[in-house]
Formats: sequence, C-alpha cells, structure tokens
Amino acid sequence: MIHEIYMRRCIELAEKALGRTYPNPLVGSVIVHRGRIIGEGYHHKAGESHAEVNAIASVKNKELLKESTIYVSLEPCSHFGKTPPCANLLVEMGFKKVIIGTLDTNEKVNGRGKEILEKAGIEVITGVLEKECRELNKRFFTFHQKKRPYLLLKWAQSADGFLDQNFRPTQIGNSLTKQFVHGIRSEEQSILVGTKTALTDNPTLTVRELAGKNPIRILLDLQLKVPPTFHIYNDEAPSIIFNEIKDEIRGNIKFIKTGRENFLQNLMLKLYEENIQSVLIEGGNYTLTQFLQADLWDELMIIKNEELNLHNGTCAPVFARKPDYSKRFRDNIIGFYRNT
Repeated sequence: MIHEIYMRRCIELAEKALGRTYPNPLVGSVIVHRGRIIGEGYHHKAGESHAEVNAIASVKNKELLKESTIYVSLEPCSHFGKTPPCANLLVEMGFKKVIIGTLDTNEKVNGRGKEILEKAGIEVITGVLEKECRELNKRFFTFHQKKRPYLLLKWAQSADGFLDQNFRPTQIGNSLTKQFVHGIRSEEQSILVGTKTALTDNPTLTVRELAGKNPIRILLDLQLKVPPTFHIYNDEAPSIIFNEIKDEIRGNIKFIKTGRENFLQNLMLKLYEENIQSVLIEGGNYTLTQFLQADLWDELMIIKNEELNLHNGTCAPVFARKPDYSKRFRDNIIGFYRNT
C-alpha cells in the first residue's frame, strides 16, 4: 500500500509533461528517506534530463541517497541516447532499493535496466500500479509493440447524425467541447485529416483555445489537391503530406510519396518510420470510416449535440456501440470508447 502511494505520485508528476516528451515516454520519480519524500522529478522534454536525474538533483543532502528508496514509473533506461543510462546512475548514487511501476518493452531497454540494478546488488521491486503506469504510456507501448502510432478517432455529430449542414462547415460542438478537444490536440503528437476536410474546412489543426504545443499536421492528399495557400501549409506547425506524386522537403512541410494499394498499412509503416507515436484523426466520414472498417483504432471520441438537428449534410460514420463512459458539456455529450 505504501509503495502504491509513492508510485501514484510518480504518475502525477509524469502527467505534467503530457504531449511534450515525444518520442520519449512519460516518466515520474520520487525519492523516499525513512517515510519522507526528499526528492521528486519527471522527464520534461525529449533531450533533457530523465525523471531519475531530476529527482536526484532535487535532493538537498545527497548523503541521504544511500539510505533512500527511489520510485520510478518506468524501468530506468540502460542505453546511451541523448543522456547517459539512468540505471547506471542509480548504481553510482548507491541506492539500495528501487521500486518500478512497469518494465520498458522498448527493445533498447526491455529488462536490461532492471538487470543492471540487480547485478549491482540493489533490491528491485516491479509491477507496482503496473496497469496505471502502462496506461500512462499507452502511446509509447503501442508504438514499440505494434510498430504503429496510437490512434484516436474523433468526430462531432448532430442529434440526427450529421457532421455538417448541407455539406458546408457547421459548428456542432460548443465552447466547452472545443476547449476540451484543443486540450486533446496538445497531448497527441500529430493530427490527421483527409483531402475533403482540408478543402472544405481549411482547418488550422492547431491548439488555439489554450496554452499547449501544436501537433504535427498530417494530410492525406494523394493528388495534391489542397492549395499551398491553405492553413495546413503555414509555419504554425510541421506538416506531413502523404501523396502519390513526390517525395520532397520544403521548409516545415514534408511530402511523402505513397500508393493507394494497402494504403492504411503503408501509412502506419511510414508513420512508424517518421517516429510518430500518436495520431488524432479528425477527418470526415470517408477517412474515419476507413479506419473503423479496418478496425485500426485504439480510442474513439464522439461529440454529440443533443439539441441540434441538421436534417441534411454529410452523414456521421456508422458506429453503434455504447460508450464505455460519457461526459456532459452543457448541451454536448462526449462518448468515449476503447478498442479492446
């Protein structure tokens, strides 16, 4: 029970960096000396110090480390990247006990960090709040285990099941759901739309309703029909344009050539090669239905305006399952689904 209390704090710390650590995982760490927390840290951003390093740095009296237990939500790394291995650092600092939330399935670590600690005579306990620690890094684990990004589908529909009115851009969500969605955008590494949505809505695909990092914009535009004057080509965020015509890099715009055959499978492969760990898919009916029919999704959000009937327009994708849970935002209800 005591271990769970400190591990929960590790998770709380790690969540502070949600959306900012890609391609690295979210990690929090707590150092405990005789029942008192003397140090805390989390990984803020890729390329910067890891959670364990920041936790150790926050301890005023380093002599206490040899008598302390360090908690970390994810197995300490065992390889040299932009920073040295954390497992070696814990050995060097003289910790006698390390509590780990979950092991790292990344092939660069995958038990090696734990092995380094145990070979040094350190007591290691793993699997504390393991389910919660894995949920924290669902994007990271999906990417490394399935060799594709974590996929979150989202759309907004009227009470009578339309995405727009008379095939023109229509505001369906209210100000609260708009803020909520922009918060989701700030947490995901990228956001994807198809050609029709880009041409009809000319979306910015950025975070405007709150402070946060803009996601990488992904456009599926095989014939390059979207004009370069549209928002998706501006310099507010990087963009990746999947097309049948060319491979090219132009400033913050990257064109990646791909064909129609086995399109979704090839798309997943190329996104994996681009190190994209998560994608928020906000396309129209055609794009969303492609992913649904292929059963290629991990989470789904449906925003429904109960008081709005549009009578005519683009039909929402067909999805009959009851939500796992729902949240009300005034006249809007968001249903949340997990693909298990």
